[in-house]
Amino acid sequence: MHNMPDWIRGHRAYVTAAVVAVVVAIGLGALHHLTRQIRLADVSAAFDAIGRGQVAMALLLTAISYAALTLYDVLALRIVGRPLPWRTAALASFTSYTLSHNLGLSLLTGGSARYRIYTAAGLDGPDVARVVAIAGATFWMGVLTVTGFALLGHAGPLAIDSKVLPIWVPPLAGGFVVVLAIGFVALCAQGPRRIGWRGWSVPLPTAGQAIAQIAVATIDLAAASAALFVLIPGADPSLLPAFVLGYALAIIVALVSHVPGGIGVFEAVAIATIPVDRTTLFAALIAYRVIYYLFPLALGVIALGWHEARRRLSSQMIVGARRVAEGIAPSLLGAACFGGGAVLLLSGSLPSVPGRLRDLASVMPLPFIEASHLAASLVGTGLLLIAPGLYRRLDGAFLMARTLLLAGAAFSLFKGIDYEEAIVCLTIAGLLQLTKPAFYRRTSLVGRPLSAAWLVSIAAVIGTAIWVGFFSYKHVDYEQSLWWQFAVGDDASRFLRSSLGIAVALAAAALWWLFLPAPVRASAAVEPEEIDTILATATRTDAMLALTGDKRFLVSADGDAFVMYQVHGNSWIAMADPVGAKAAWPDLLWQLRSMADAAQGQLLLYQISADVLEIAIEMGLSIIKYGEEALVDLTGFTVEGSGKRSLRQTHARLTRNGVTFAVIPATEVPALIPELAIVSSAWLGAKAHREKGFSLGRFDPAYMAQFDCAVVRVDGQIVAFANVWRTDDLGELSLDLMRHDDHAPSGVMDYLFVELMLWGRAQGYRRFALGLAPLSGIAGRRMAPAWAKIAALLFRHGERLYGFRGLRTYKEKFAPLWAPRYIAGPDGLALVKALRNLNRLISRTGRDLPGIPS
Repeated sequence: MHNMPDWIRGHRAYVTAAVVAVVVAIGLGALHHLTRQIRLADVSAAFDAIGRGQVAMALLLTAISYAALTLYDVLALRIVGRPLPWRTAALASFTSYTLSHNLGLSLLTGGSARYRIYTAAGLDGPDVARVVAIAGATFWMGVLTVTGFALLGHAGPLAIDSKVLPIWVPPLAGGFVVVLAIGFVALCAQGPRRIGWRGWSVPLPTAGQAIAQIAVATIDLAAASAALFVLIPGADPSLLPAFVLGYALAIIVALVSHVPGGIGVFEAVAIATIPVDRTTLFAALIAYRVIYYLFPLALGVIALGWHEARRRLSSQMIVGARRVAEGIAPSLLGAACFGGGAVLLLSGSLPSVPGRLRDLASVMPLPFIEASHLAASLVGTGLLLIAPGLYRRLDGAFLMARTLLLAGAAFSLFKGIDYEEAIVCLTIAGLLQLTKPAFYRRTSLVGRPLSAAWLVSIAAVIGTAIWVGFFSYKHVDYEQSLWWQFAVGDDASRFLRSSLGIAVALAAAALWWLFLPAPVRASAAVEPEEIDTILATATRTDAMLALTGDKRFLVSADGDAFVMYQVHGNSWIAMADPVGAKAAWPDLLWQLRSMADAAQGQLLLYQISADVLEIAIEMGLSIIKYGEEALVDLTGFTVEGSGKRSLRQTHARLTRNGVTFAVIPATEVPALIPELAIVSSAWLGAKAHREKGFSLGRFDPAYMAQFDCAVVRVDGQIVAFANVWRTDDLGELSLDLMRHDDHAPSGVMDYLFVELMLWGRAQGYRRFALGLAPLSGIAGRRMAPAWAKIAALLFRHGERLYGFRGLRTYKEKFAPLWAPRYIAGPDGLALVKALRNLNRLISRTGRDLPGIPS
């Protein structure tokens, strides 16, 4: 990964999307090759041959499969030690899998649905992530185990699209997979243990739980594959073992390809590997898509709408249930809107029902029918593009989607009396109306480009629709005259014109996003003099972080206060309290919150004091205690007394040994930069650290020259230094960078602190800020929230990760007062993501940040 070119690393999501889009094209190309001898009329006849009994059996097996899927979550919840009632796990599992089966964006859709439901039930973000991981592992264990046993039991050679594999390949591969499954159960039988990566871990199941996982996944896969098998007219039961193997391979390839819903890829592999007549299998696959994928999705969406309707009619509904319903509505209805667009596109690619079209032509002019056909395809394209906006809860997307759905229903009727498509559109529009409160975010619909995952999904659906059109009209000789032929039965011409309209609509959308203004800078350019003027009124020294060069600023209307912040990812991170007049703080923070919301971002306030808590609570942010800051009262500071014996002895020893201290004025610091740079480099090398930013300064000549510098010398040579922060009102004195080299005597930093405090007392400063002790002062009692318990545990036992306890113990030597500091931000996983962005922000130097001039 380190050798990856920068342009790929910077656009990894879109590069991945492009690769997946290529896979979709390859899958559709393979499907075209495999179906080159199949005609639409034959497929239609095979589809009509599927009896009601077969459909009923497929529906029953689908229900069994989805019931088994709910047990994935039940087992995962027990493994992580957070069991919940089956109905809660079933709701989470059903909504999650109906979304991920159809869109394929399991982390974006299925994961978010689980998160909404489980957090409402009391789980925290890490536990939800563990449930998702274990449920996914359960599915893969079942697929691989079934595949392994099917390969072992496969009699004779294995053929893939008429190409026969060596006879020894299936049993060898099958045996390897089965041995892995048995080994996993044996590993689990050895006792409790955890596996993880970079500090995040999941517990391994017991042997019994591991066997249960494999059994449940096997039932799921068996029922799912049987639901397809019973749809094949005249299928011989003796083919069932080979069929299960082909089905399992198709599932594996579809999942590995990351193609949304496995569109094209699943069908291509199934046709290539399952030894059944391809025409009947193709018809069965179409029915299977409807029964196993689209029907459960429709049930989930309808159930959600019914739940919302009951909520509005009943005043006795539980608040938690309402929150869950509103939480998952954007995901489900975004998927439903996407599915509605796909239905309209596929309808436009298939021939119209001749009888309906003749009846329509008898009462409606042909140009109107032609225009309706084109308009319906354009509406379908628009719904694909709008669906991500519903997922992001945009009110503009809600209004546009509702309008398009109503238009799509009308155009479906006017283009061929396609009342089925009209019912689908009207149903989704009605459900949107019922869940209107869930789409509350007032922001620009097109202000943010589509994500890579949504682009792949859109490309997959449109590519499939075009492939379906060419498949349907493969008997037509494509000539230039087709483009302008207009006749009631001329479906091929309508398909070509619709495809052109779709291409034009996509090109227009692409150009629109391409020529959108660059992401809006969070604030207008601020003159340094304006910042300096406000800094002169600062009462806390951490305001000097404004001078590190890696911040953006939002200044009050009166120019008497500012808040410093930076944007990373979708996180808008404000550093410390606002600086300047307190009366301006609420307006500044609310304005920053509005700017973040308008940009689809999340606001995080980092290292704020109690003075900001009331504002943060009013803004609806979650409050977490980050630690405590040590503040030394300088008015009575002395090294005398039994509590400061070690400080007094260290100070006396170094003084006797000729160590000297001095505060160098800022005007003289540039001349010392070469000598200070040697000390700084030695310190960084010894600690194996690199320069950081945002929440602390870095060794940069321009930055260092803005402050006085405290230096410690031995024999005239600088062995330690710290740049000095101070407020103009003499209220607070502090320091930022503290570095020493290998020649510094033991205890040199104690000596520097004592001398600087004595100097500050002589200058009239009232207190000295010794800095934060992270996680300090958090009790972590039995009834405390999970974050407090984790923080307290880390503080007590996390010395190997970071010297939490040792840092507080060191600062206690100076007998400070402890002031709490907080983090305020969004709830749940959004807070985890914001803290991750904060960590990345701190780990990068100011010149690496976007929007900061070098």
